[in-house]
Amino acid sequence: MRRRRARLLCSLLLTVVAGAGTAASSASASSASFASPSHAAGVAQAATAPAPLDRVVPAPASVRPAAGSYTIRSNTRIRVSASDGSARPARRVGDYLAKVLRPSTGFSLPVTARSGGDGIRLRLLPQAAGVRKLGAEGYRLEVTGRAITLSARGSAGLFHGVQTLRQLLPASVERTTRQPGPWRVSRGTITDVPRYAWRGAMLDVSRHFFSVDQVKRYIDQLALYKLNKLHLHLSDDQGWRIAIDSWPRLATYGGSTQVGGGPGGYYTKADYREIVRYAASRELTVVPEIDMPGHTNAALASYARLNCDSVAQPLYTGTDVGFSSLCAPKEVTYDFVDDVIRELAALTPGRYLHIGGDEAHSTSHEDYAAFMDRVQPVVAKYGKTVVGWHQLTGARPAKGAIAQYWGLNGNEKEVAEAAKAGTRLVLSPANRAYLDMKYDADTPLGLSWAGYVEAKQSYDWDPATYIKDAPASSVLGVEAPLWSETLLTSPQLEYMAFPRLPGIAELGWSPARTHDWSDYRVRLAAQGPRWDALRIAYYPSPQIPWPTD
Repeated sequence: MRRRRARLLCSLLLTVVAGAGTAASSASASSASFASPSHAAGVAQAATAPAPLDRVVPAPASVRPAAGSYTIRSNTRIRVSASDGSARPARRVGDYLAKVLRPSTGFSLPVTARSGGDGIRLRLLPQAAGVRKLGAEGYRLEVTGRAITLSARGSAGLFHGVQTLRQLLPASVERTTRQPGPWRVSRGTITDVPRYAWRGAMLDVSRHFFSVDQVKRYIDQLALYKLNKLHLHLSDDQGWRIAIDSWPRLATYGGSTQVGGGPGGYYTKADYREIVRYAASRELTVVPEIDMPGHTNAALASYARLNCDSVAQPLYTGTDVGFSSLCAPKEVTYDFVDDVIRELAALTPGRYLHIGGDEAHSTSHEDYAAFMDRVQPVVAKYGKTVVGWHQLTGARPAKGAIAQYWGLNGNEKEVAEAAKAGTRLVLSPANRAYLDMKYDADTPLGLSWAGYVEAKQSYDWDPATYIKDAPASSVLGVEAPLWSETLLTSPQLEYMAFPRLPGIAELGWSPARTHDWSDYRVRLAAQGPRWDALRIAYYPSPQIPWPTD
């Protein structure tokens, strides 16, 4: 089961782990006091050397290093251009880069459309032969002694290239106060394209509600590692989180609580549009989920007529699953579904709409199949592609539907058969990709029904071969879900997401030939100081050789 019952202790729910991300550096500082002078000098020298081009996460597709470096200075300009004359998308990325770099460097870093052979150059070249092969999200980063040049077909490629550039600069570049520098980048060329088109993360805002600002903070963290989908789990038994004008009590009543009985909350349509806008500015597409026909108690409590006996359910604040169901035989159910999908689709510019479909234990198989036969065409009617949890493959997936796999071993025959018939797969195996699983028995947050999931287990698997007998070509990508039964704050989200989230991102982006735990753990360790600078409250996994200085 995806989310078995969890016994929640109040003390766990109130645990604050904001300082967890500094645990590794604190322990390291203690160890460093015993280092020999020669070792300390070596550490200091290494700290001032620019990072090698291949030391980033996710691993680039191709790296050609060269001797020397480029230094960002007080007179450096960020130059933006586009071969088709429309430099606005490049300007947007340039402004973003300047906003990242200005506080720590103290430099003005003006963004200009004036051409020049120096500075940081962001170039959109949609028709250039050497850039077309990079696709919609790839980029080329060339560093010489005179300039840093980022080239891409579109803004997504430029933006992803900027994330690589950030990692090639010292971690202190992420701080919000002026730092000493120097701001050097190793010379050479990175040519980079993603392995998979779908590289996502899911945030459960139903079990516990997270504000617009908290979602934005998570979006920024996803963008660091070139993820491009934000899957928002907007409805469940414990809370309905999006305003629907035609059924207003869904939000005002169904959204009034959460696990443990807290105040809950919901997004107005303006709130949701702002999340979508902000995600798009970080090159992420929002994929909204309305889970059905199960996981629907918040809706059943809000409107009595959605129940088969026309009696409203009480609001629910526990963590059991599988007990609720929309009434598949009732026609009003499909009026409700049509209204919700219509309004949500109108708010969502992305191609996808997730209809859930898992753990519908209170719905008979016949009713489940009939329900999905009615609902999938509604999604298509409003111009969206159906996404559902992999239980959808036990019914009749619509042509073009995407199934999100959350099982444990990849042996489900119906998933492989659906894949052979054309259903695309997004892989989120719970014992690999679920970020709410405990790291070990001592983890103060999270669940453990899928086992303990440390950083190595989360990283060390191949999406192309995980589903037995499914063609590798059926795999659209990967996604890291973060369920929130035990999570209330941003530091708690971060503690469970980091360091595992970057590993899932690398599986989605990097070529299979680069997959190597021994190399990855070293590259991941270098992210620790960057997370400290960004105040990300990460778990200091003992599997990672965190820096000692």
